[in-house]
Amino acid sequence: MFYRDDRLALFIDGSNLYSAARSLGFDIDYKKLLTEVASRGKLVRAFYYTALMENEEYSPIRPLVDWLDYNGYSLITKPAKEYTDTAGRRKVKGNMDIELAVDAMEIAPHIDHLVIFSGDGDFRCLVEALQRKGKRVSVVSTIRSQPPMIADELRRQVDNFIEMDDLSDVIGRAHRPRPDGEMDDPHGMPD
Repeated sequence: MFYRDDRLALFIDGSNLYSAARSLGFDIDYKKLLTEVASRGKLVRAFYYTALMENEEYSPIRPLVDWLDYNGYSLITKPAKEYTDTAGRRKVKGNMDIELAVDAMEIAPHIDHLVIFSGDGDFRCLVEALQRKGKRVSVVSTIRSQPPMIADELRRQVDNFIEMDDLSDVIGRAHRPRPDGEMDDPHGMPD
């Protein structure tokens, strides 16, 4: 489904990708991921979407976000919202679906094929709109987790579903013990 002359755009739903990879038991190497997608055609842009907690002194995702920003990804962030649900539990909300959809529609005239790393069923309508514009859409997620991370309606709509578990050797991060016995950074940043 990939053609060498395709102009590609990569869209990563950060929290969805993290959850899918974690459910499959591997960490993403974002440098390998970018290289892999670029090898499939002419990569025009790689977007990474995530919400950030602004009031925390240190966010565990901050080093990853900074690394991505300096290494070929266009970072789209917004403040996460904190609230208390009806049961009194503290929750954090940071949905980036609208931002991803708007960027996909804006870049569509300049590309041939969109690759979306997300299994969120809310993107089915976006995929359908892009297809009406003559664009091919591939989605990378997983059906091998329990429960599956990809919504059935999204999987049925896309031109190409790519099982993330099949990419673990290609985009996964190898864990090497460090001299102090600790493992590499779990956030998937290359050394």
